[in-house]
Amino acid sequence: MNAPLGRFALVLHTHLPWVAHHGTWPVGEEWLHQAWATSYQPLFALLRRRAALGHQRQLTLGVTPIVAAQWDDPCMVRAHHTWLAYWQTRAAGMASASQTERRHVGQREYAEANRALADFDAHWSAGGSAALRPLVDAGTVEMLGGPLTHTFTPLIPPRLGVASMAAGLEDSVRRIGHRPRGAWTPECAWEPGMEQVFARSGVEHVVLDGPSLLGAGATTSGSWLLGDSDVRVLGRDLDVTYRVWSPKRGYPGDRWYRDFHTFDHEWGFRPARVTGHHVEPHEKAPYNPLAARARVEHDAHDFVDVVRNRLIDLASAPDTIGTPHVVAAFDTELFGHWWHEGPAWLERVLDLLPDAGVEIVTLADLAENPVGRVHPGPGSWGLGKDWHVWTGPQDIADRQGSLAKEALAVLDATHPRTQRSQAHDQLVRELLLALSSDWAFMVSHDTAADYARSRFDGHARATGALVHALREGRLDDALQHAARDAERDHPFGALDSRSFLGQDLTD
Repeated sequence: MNAPLGRFALVLHTHLPWVAHHGTWPVGEEWLHQAWATSYQPLFALLRRRAALGHQRQLTLGVTPIVAAQWDDPCMVRAHHTWLAYWQTRAAGMASASQTERRHVGQREYAEANRALADFDAHWSAGGSAALRPLVDAGTVEMLGGPLTHTFTPLIPPRLGVASMAAGLEDSVRRIGHRPRGAWTPECAWEPGMEQVFARSGVEHVVLDGPSLLGAGATTSGSWLLGDSDVRVLGRDLDVTYRVWSPKRGYPGDRWYRDFHTFDHEWGFRPARVTGHHVEPHEKAPYNPLAARARVEHDAHDFVDVVRNRLIDLASAPDTIGTPHVVAAFDTELFGHWWHEGPAWLERVLDLLPDAGVEIVTLADLAENPVGRVHPGPGSWGLGKDWHVWTGPQDIADRQGSLAKEALAVLDATHPRTQRSQAHDQLVRELLLALSSDWAFMVSHDTAADYARSRFDGHARATGALVHALREGRLDDALQHAARDAERDHPFGALDSRSFLGQDLTD
């Protein structure tokens, strides 16, 4: 067998904020159910098929602890089954419509809903951890951990970053029986010194956006020792990633794929194909699954060519050390939710890469032999590759910073330390929910900005009420606040606020 041209690692980052018990439609729990049904279920199904064929190390899958908590929440498991059944019911209604085109859409949706319900009953009814663990046990995926609530790490106290990351890794152990070796740093956010957050919490390797490494004189083909630590870092290859991700030339915008933004508002389904970027919704052509399937095959082959050519270019580059590799990283929700044909495309890419001479690996494989040390400057994978998306909404960013300092000071001053404290546990829980990176992102991008501000304000008020009660020694009031808040916000039942006590890394 000939040596491979190089190695390819696919990284999928699975994340939504805590939406359980915080609204249903049009924003809130609906987001989780749509992503669950159209991205998470199809992705796990294709991975099970590959596991059954004996394929290992197919991709690196990051699942943020806050998503895992919602997958395993009994209320959300029941609600998702109800949501799937409602999808089936709506589809059955549309399948009986008098208009032929609508009837065909309804029939197609009814078949998809039936498959989703059967898949849920067989693999998800005991929660997401029960669906994920066999894939990790089989070695089909490498699991990435992360901080509990997807906080923008450079903007929070380092001590809080360490505790949240360590707790997130332990949360993965409880749910799937494995401690992740690597972690996804939310938003690929980085500032010098953060390597100590990773090192102290036991993280062995992370991903940063390609420009963060290239700007420090490194290459994205190779793993590097990060800052003054033994943590390995790998770079996201934008030349390859943007062949899918780019809004202008990425595959999901092809005219034959199902259009995400066009609805039949009576039934709530998407009946049209993209048709063209400047075509009005009412003028878009009907979706044709056979034509879309043919386009999937074309684009899968095209992507494999892109990877091959990139590896060939890297092999001939003078600064490439060792076997060239490519890391492509995406949000999981792109595949299926935003891009209906994404899971089918992904499965064909995984089929085609080995025959094209490309070895499929995980981040752990690529992190084994670092080629040097790198000291990146501040960055992220956001617009402009800086932090402005998360610092721009100052009404959120400034309050997040002051809230964290205030809550940690009260935690240190009032925690009994010798035993668990329900009030302090809920204080940390509400603080971490308030510090989620999602709220600033949604405001900056004007995607449900009012919902984001409302969510941040709610968690900030809950945190503040606990801070004031504990600071003033009103323990009974604090316990009442905590019990009330926990009825709504109860991820991470094992969270022990004593692990968040201590001195800042800089002290």
